[in-house]
Amino acid sequence: MTTIALYATDTMADWEYGYLTAGLAMAREQDPNANRLIVASETGQAVTTMGGLRITPDVGLADLPTLDALILPGAGSWESGHETVLKLAARLVASGTLVAAICGATYGLARTGLLDDRPHTSNAAEFLTQAVEYRGSEQYRDEKAVSDGTVITAGATAPIEFAKLVFERLNVFPQPVVDAWYGLYTTGERKYYEQLAGA
Repeated sequence: MTTIALYATDTMADWEYGYLTAGLAMAREQDPNANRLIVASETGQAVTTMGGLRITPDVGLADLPTLDALILPGAGSWESGHETVLKLAARLVASGTLVAAICGATYGLARTGLLDDRPHTSNAAEFLTQAVEYRGSEQYRDEKAVSDGTVITAGATAPIEFAKLVFERLNVFPQPVVDAWYGLYTTGERKYYEQLAGA
């Protein structure tokens, strides 16, 4: 079973992880042992999302089991703080474990130096250069989402591309299912729905 942690923090952006968590749940409907999603905040405390939803995490970061992936959604607070989860992200990356960050969370990774030596993206190149610790501008890609195999990054407007890269990296679905899922949510065409329904 693949164990995935979603980091929950106040003001996290609801739309940025929704496609991903819904897709993981769809995989569990097909196979209850497909993946395990754990929601973790820094100390296990409840958080309030940008959309005003109150979320009670399963655990604090200190109580996480061994992970196959860490998901870092954007929030309005990544310019400082989040040291515990950023240290965890650095350890995971060093061990080859997937860390996937979207929107503001890419700023957090930039602050730690995790983007200095690998292809990555974010909301805009100028967004990351505001982090004085960031030295990775030559590795920046003007794309919706980027994966180097260990770190996935995406901008705020690319939750579908973000989810797709995570699905592919973790082998959540066979590739034809991922392609049909992506086709459906990017075009709305019936043929992709039929492909998904027949998978």
